Amino acid sequence: MKHPVDVHVGKRIRHRRWMNGTTQQQLAEKVGIKFQQIQKYETGMNRVSASRLWDIAKVLSVPVSFFFEGLDTQPPAEGANNDMPGDILTDKEALELLRSYYAIPENQRRRLFDLARVLSEAA
Repeated sequence: MKHPVDVHVGKRIRHRRWMNGTTQQQLAEKVGIKFQQIQKYETGMNRVSASRLWDIAKVLSVPVSFFFEGLDTQPPAEGANNDMPGDILTDKEALELLRSYYAIPENQRRRLFDLARVLSEAA
């Protein structure tokens, strides 16, 4: 049975990997494991050891704490649904949109953000 914290950490690994444009194969090679193991980590099927999480954080250029962001301060109840808000970070299209957004030069990105805010308020 998957532990909710392992699922959360796996989602955060996948999120950061997507944001970096890194494939499972590339991450696995840099960490020294097979890509199937990355798949198991990302789904929460396998628990990530502390040393492996340290290696993954180093490759993905984030602090280890990144993988725990968004968890409640209380341990999750068994069987509780601990998806990220709206679980938007599991949506491939949303992640591609985020990656594309951050590829836009900052001044243009700011203008796009302002436009999106105005459009959402009008909806």
